[in-house]
Order: sequence, then structure tokens, then C-alpha cells
Amino acid sequence: MATADLLVVITDVILRWFIIYFPVSFLDITAVCSLADVLMTGTTVCSVWLTVAFTCDRFVAICWKKLRNKYCTEKTAHVIIGTVSVLGCLESIPWFFKYRAKYTFNNLEWFCDTKPEYYTSDIWTAYVLLHRILTPLVPFLLIVLLNILTVRYIFMANKARRRLWMETEREGPGDPEMERRRKSIILLFAISGSFILLWMTNVTCFIHQRIAFVYGSSPPSPTIGTIGYLLQLLSTCTNTCIYTVTQSQFREQLKTVVKYPFSLIRRAIKL
Repeated sequence: MATADLLVVITDVILRWFIIYFPVSFLDITAVCSLADVLMTGTTVCSVWLTVAFTCDRFVAICWKKLRNKYCTEKTAHVIIGTVSVLGCLESIPWFFKYRAKYTFNNLEWFCDTKPEYYTSDIWTAYVLLHRILTPLVPFLLIVLLNILTVRYIFMANKARRRLWMETEREGPGDPEMERRRKSIILLFAISGSFILLWMTNVTCFIHQRIAFVYGSSPPSPTIGTIGYLLQLLSTCTNTCIYTVTQSQFREQLKTVVKYPFSLIRRAIKL
């Protein structure tokens, strides 16, 4: 999930910045900028659905004990990550055919100009609507639903466990199982909660646009749309920060990665 978020930052922020502020570069070749649009969309789709997969994983681990041993495994995680990545890339391929060349120079097509049929074709209209439904409307609803079910289960389980703990009149430190559940709730709410809050403006703008299109009313302000887009990009940066703060293993691995180049330099000096 952190890798997908980093790819969003690279493609949808840094790459877009290069395209805007460094005109007439190889990124302005029609095939290249069309591919860049596919990468921007594909990485965002993967980031969003990996957040859904994480929420589902926590839901199964906490609420379905019988399924947990079969589902919450490293092998299953590899399969889900691979499936989400492949499907996210395949779903984004049609965006490559959204553009046509604006100029042709020395038999090389330059710049990306949106094809007129993008605005008039029923196929494109259906695809854009499906894309918006799959990202982020369905993930938005799934995350909210799974969070509600997970929290409801934890509160009920904690209530029963606290009653049992008091009846046995145990002394000393608190219940370690409840402490693990508390940490799970914090991590779950931190990641999925930030996703919901930061995507809410984008989702609201999309719904408003569809309603305005159907009923002929005024669409949302472009400023609000821009703010929603910026918040959407910000949501891809928060997961890594949350992991860094809450997960000790992640912090240790991150320290190892940061220290690795310096370790190589130190070894080279000693040699």
C-alpha cells in the first residue's frame, strides 16, 4: 500500500509537474503523455483498492476467527496484491486511447489533445461512469461498511470480555487481547478514516456533477473540484506516514532502508 501511494506521488505529482513546467520535452510525445495518463490513473486505482483490501483484511482478522487462519496469510496477501495491481492497470488502459496528436513533426506525433468522441461517444460515457463508480464510490462505501461492522464487533466483544475479566477478579496489568484490539482500531481508523475524509470532497463533487448533468442545474465550482483533487492526492501520502507512526516493524524496516547506503559506503571505506 505504501509502494502504491509512492507511485501515485511519482506519477500524478512529479510527472505531471514535469509535463506542465517543462514544455516540449519527450514527455510531450503523444504516446508518452498518453501512457503517463494511464500510469497516473492506474496507480491511483491500485492505491485505493489496496486500502480496501487492507480494511477487508482487518475485518476478517478481527471479526471472522474461523476464516482468519486461512485468509490472513502471506500467500493470500501476495495473491490479493498481485490481483489488485493487475486489474487496476488493465482497467486504466482505455485512457491511453483518449488522446490524439495535436501536431506531427518529422513523422513524430506531439502533445495530447482529447479526441472529440470522448465527449460524444456513449461507450466513453459508460466507461467514465464505470471508472468513477469503481474508483472511488464503491471503495468509499465498502470502507465505511466494513469499518462499521468491525467497530460494532469490537465493542460487543470488548464488553463481553471486560465483564468476564471483572468476574474472574483478575489483578495486575490489563487484558493484553483488548490492548491489541485497541491498537487495531487505531490503525484501522487512521488509514481508512483518512481515506474517507480526504476523498469525501472528490466524491461529493462527482455526485453533484452527475446530478447537475441529469437535471440541468449548475455544476460544482472548479475551485472545489481542484481542492477535491488536491485532497485526493494528499490521501496517497498519509498511509505511509501512518504506518511510520503506528507500526514498529515498519519503522525498523524503514530505518534499515535509510541506513543501507551509508553501510555500503562505510564498508567500501574500510576496504
